[in-house]
Amino acid sequence: MAELHTPRSLIVTYYGAYGRRTPGPVPVAELIRLLGAVGVDAPSVRSSVSRLKRRGLLEPQRTADGAAGYALSADARQLLDDGDRRIYPREQPRGGDGWVLAVFSVPESERQKRHVLRSRLTGLGFGTAAPGVWIAPARLYEETRHTLERLQLSAYVDLFRGDHLGFAATADAVARWWDLAALAERHERFLAAHEPVLHAWQSRDDTPPEAAYRDYLLALDTWRHLPYVDPGLPAPLLPPHWPGERSARVFAALDARLREAGAAFCNAPDNAGS
Repeated sequence: MAELHTPRSLIVTYYGAYGRRTPGPVPVAELIRLLGAVGVDAPSVRSSVSRLKRRGLLEPQRTADGAAGYALSADARQLLDDGDRRIYPREQPRGGDGWVLAVFSVPESERQKRHVLRSRLTGLGFGTAAPGVWIAPARLYEETRHTLERLQLSAYVDLFRGDHLGFAATADAVARWWDLAALAERHERFLAAHEPVLHAWQSRDDTPPEAAYRDYLLALDTWRHLPYVDPGLPAPLLPPHWPGERSARVFAALDARLREAGAAFCNAPDNAGS
């Protein structure tokens, strides 16, 4: 199955990898150039930026020379900072540090908030232990707290830390709380798309900036969603030959090989080649 990279997702991925480290706003013309390198046309960039602005993730600002540009909002920066701890494997330990429980109750008169709450907990990587009781590795507590506060959902939720003491074996319980087969399939799709890219780079002596930028941004755009559906469950609780370990190694190798070379394409377009 071919990967689907939406313009909006690619823009967020660009800001996460490069744009937030740019002093000042990123000019619209630069966004068009940089997204064009991964196949996004100018009208799609402009419409996606407008949607991200309406969602409060991008803020219109003028550059030092007066050009129109966009910078990340404070909420968007918090989201990206939280995401760093998941997305980059060196910052994503899989140790057994206990669990965080989210127990929520939403009045029927506000059932739309119940839907939003479930959607956000799923998006954070929580599994379902029981109706109204969601569970995730304990190290996700801070990110969960930030997210619930930002969405004004904290009044409906109690958060707890704890250990699983039985009665089922914890590995059996984890297999009920998460759809491990679906998670494994997501990792296998990442590997099918991006492991050959890594092998191709490993056979090269050079690292042209534009090609590095393109391959890195596409890999990151796929990878950054995986640590949310698979929140880094402890390895002893996962099935044998879990593909998540291999996909994390492939992404880490692509990150080490391509990220800084891609930055050269962002920062010095006149000198970047492909």
